[in-house]
Parts: sequence; structure tokens; C-alpha cells
Amino acid sequence: MRTRSRAGAVVAVTTASAIALSACSASAASPDESDGGAATGGTLTYLEHQAYTSLYPPAAGFYPNGALVNNVTARLLHQDPATLELEPWVAAALPEVNEDATEYTFDLRTDVTYSDGTPVTAENVVANFDLFGLGDPSRALIVSEAINNYERGEVVDDDTVRFHFSAPAPGFAQAVSTINSGLLADATLERDSEGFGPGNAAEIIGAGPFVVESEQVGTSIRLAAREDYAWAPPSAAVQGRPHLDAVDIVIAPEDSVRIGSLVAGQADIARQVEPQHEAQVAAAGLEIVAAQTNGVNNGLSFRFGHPLLADIAVRRALIAGIDREELVSSIFSEGYPLATSSLSRTALGYAEQADAYAHDPALANRLLDEAGWQVGADGIRTRDGERLRLVVNEALPQPRSRDVITLIAQQLREIGVELELFQGDQAAQTAASADIDQIQIYHSMVGRADFDVIKSQFSIANRNTLQNDDESGAPIDAELEALLQRVASEPTTEGRAAASAAVQAHLTEHAYVLPFFEEPQVYGVRPGVDGFATESVGRPEFSGVSLEG
Repeated sequence: MRTRSRAGAVVAVTTASAIALSACSASAASPDESDGGAATGGTLTYLEHQAYTSLYPPAAGFYPNGALVNNVTARLLHQDPATLELEPWVAAALPEVNEDATEYTFDLRTDVTYSDGTPVTAENVVANFDLFGLGDPSRALIVSEAINNYERGEVVDDDTVRFHFSAPAPGFAQAVSTINSGLLADATLERDSEGFGPGNAAEIIGAGPFVVESEQVGTSIRLAAREDYAWAPPSAAVQGRPHLDAVDIVIAPEDSVRIGSLVAGQADIARQVEPQHEAQVAAAGLEIVAAQTNGVNNGLSFRFGHPLLADIAVRRALIAGIDREELVSSIFSEGYPLATSSLSRTALGYAEQADAYAHDPALANRLLDEAGWQVGADGIRTRDGERLRLVVNEALPQPRSRDVITLIAQQLREIGVELELFQGDQAAQTAASADIDQIQIYHSMVGRADFDVIKSQFSIANRNTLQNDDESGAPIDAELEALLQRVASEPTTEGRAAASAAVQAHLTEHAYVLPFFEEPQVYGVRPGVDGFATESVGRPEFSGVSLEG
């Protein structure tokens, strides 16, 4: 194959990224007559905003983790990103489910193998879900937030498995289609948490269309096409081996590096094209792909267990003091629709709450006055000698989080509230965000194309962004926790939708959240890259991509 040249140099490329980019060359592709003439071969260069942290599937919600897990693992079922319908993948058919959704029975394909040559067996599938559904504290392996009420797996026969639940688990069929349920070979299932971390990517054995060929920790990862892959889901554009020979995933944290490299032709796809760069990318003749994440919107969670936020009047004042329309119009683009509930309009269970988030500084000031917070000489309110000062994390995986918080801090200062941004890398942000005394307001989002996504965000058993648990682990707002459990346990679609709507109304009534916008995953794609697609919450799928010469 001839080498396809890449033009130009990128200004201000970091050393690590420059080395990685210079090492990435793409081979020209040749037509594949068996697949409508699509080109085959070549190496695609994909620029990622952050390095992965874990390839343990239940920990793959972080988008850099998910990009890898999505391409190296196969799942029992596949969720069509356009229709959100489920279809077989490693399972031979959709599952049989009993009346109250406490038993799921799957027939398995018998031709699926892992990249180490071992077969995907009934025993192996049960071992996967016993780990994902129950976790293993001794190895610091968490329970999957996508799986609720899991009790045990059962090997029925050589190609049949059954899963049992302690209460209805209506979201399980969709759960087995997510990256959090990516199937792993027996040898990989034996690893501890550190064994799934950076430096171990090439040892994570899945049954997906790609394998990790090599890894430069924190710098780049090469995925190689699996030659014998032959069990794609029915809707997949490519049913066998991927068109590409390889994918080089290069870590380029700086926006200027990703965009400059893409525009200069040194890369094929870049994730997290920030809104301020969209015009530059489009002007260069590149495609912008904005994939919706179908889940809990980008916004703030007010941790009402902290003394400064225990008074609903203060929380309502914060909501009234923040101008969301100014935030979205001045910082983001049309691809970031203003939120009308805690859930995206494309999310399952969405119920409109738009009227709850009106910008009303006069109301905000009145609420704070009535609550006893008086404006001091420097413009910041105090009560009983305590300053109304709150700290918010920087959501590093989310677009322009620092700019968002900077603008909000300016808006809140107008009503006498001091908002401070906690600074630090991802490890520091994660550690501080677990401590309500350090972070009182939490900036985040989560994507998942199932009703359970709202439970994943707010339940004390999952992400618990509101920190709705006391020192004993009991819920502070027991009604909210009960509603979240209803979302996960109502056996009917109607019941789950009603429970989700009740959660959204509860969050609104108690002024627990302020959603900003429906967050997409935004990619820049150069001409000549065909077939790029994402799964149901915007993570990349490379198996159908081809490169023109």
C-alpha cells in the first residue's frame, strides 16, 4: 500500500502529541468489491481530548475509556443509535423475559471468540455479569451503574444463560448493550482495578472488531483490526473485518493542537471540537458531527446536605440568579440546545420543566434578603458572620466547563454570592468532588439511552451527584431515592416513564438542579473519511470507517 502524505505542521503541539502524530502515518485504502466498493486498509488518526483511566467496562462511562471499550469488546445485544431499538449481537436473539422482569434468558451464538482465541461460552458470560452485577471490593472493582437488582447468573446449557434479579430489572436488556457490559475473556476477568488501568491496554482481551496492538502511556494507543471478526450485529454497516487496518488514538489535550492537526491534514477525526472552533473546522471543509448523548443534561447539582445549601430559598435564588440563555448563546453553538429539564428531550422518560429555570435577579435578591443573607461591603452576602461562598468543580470531560463557571460566577456576584472554581487535574477533581465540604455544587452530565440514566446520576448507589446520603449512608431525601429506585424497578415502560417524570418534577420542586444544555459529543471529520458513526450516546465506532486514497 502506498503512504498517504499529511501536509503542514501544527503550531504549539505538545512534545508528546507531536511525537505521536509524527509517528502516525496512514496507508491508502483499496476498494473492497464485497462491500459496495468501500475502501479497505489504511490507518486512521483519531485525536482524543484526554487519556483513558480504566478499561474495566463498568468504569467506562468516562468518554476516553468508552471509546476504547466500545471498539475492543462485543456485547450480548446492540442498541441501534438511530432508533434506540435493541438487536442481537453475541446473543443469538433478543432475550426471553419473565412477566415481572426478574429473569432474563439468552441464547448465545456459538461462533464468537475472544482475541486470545478462547471461546465466548455460557460459563464465561455468567462470570462477566456476576462481576459486573455484584462487583468485587477485594479487587476494587465496582458494580456497573447500568445493572440494577442483580442476584446471580445461571448456566442453563452450553449456549444458554439465565440471569436472576432480586426485584424487577426492566433496564437489563438495554444494559447488556452498553459499554459497561463489554464482554471480557476469562484471563482478563481475573485482573484487579490497577490491571485495567493505563499501561495494561494491550492485555485487555475482548471480542470486538479491534484489539489494542500497542500503547504509549498517556500519549497514544494503536488499535488493530481483528482479521477473524465475523459476528457484527445485523444493523452494522460492515459485517466482517473492519475496513481499516488500524486506528491510532493520539492524546492531544490542547484545543489548538487537535484543531490545528485536523485542519492541517495531520489527523482524520478529532473529538471535542469546542464551539468556538466549529467555524474554523467548517471553513476548512471538514464535517462536524454532533452526536446527542440522550441522557442527563449538562448542569449543576446543588448539594443540599451542606449547611449553605440546606435552605431551599438559597437554592432557588441561585437558579434565579443564573442566566442560562446568556450562557448558552455566548459560549456555545446551535448544537447545544437549551435544556428544558434535567433530561435531554431525546432521553427516555423526558418530562418538560422549562418554566422552572427563569432568570429573575430581583427574585433571587428577595429570596436571599428574606433568608437573612445581607450584602456586605464587598458585595458578598453574609449571615451570622458566615460568607455565602460556594465551590464548584471544573468538569474536565465537559466542554468549556471553566468558561461556564467563570460566567456563572460573574452572574451570581450580582446577587451577592461568591462562587469559586476548584482547580486541579482529573484525579484532584474526582477526589474533591467526593467531599461535600470541598465541593458544594457539582458540574456534570451523563449519557445513556435508557430510563435508568437519571438513577445513574442521582442515586446514592451510583454517581450520587447531589450527595444525598448522610454519614450513615442513609438518604437525606428518602423520597427522591425511592423515586429513583422506581425508575429502575417498575416492570412496564409506562411505569418507568411515570417514575422518571416524578423524579424530574421532584428535582425541580426542591431546586436541586439547574440544567444548562443538551450536551452532544462533537467531532471534526476530514474529507475522505467515510462511514464514521457513534453508538447511542456518542462514543466512536471505527468498524465501519474507510479511508479514501
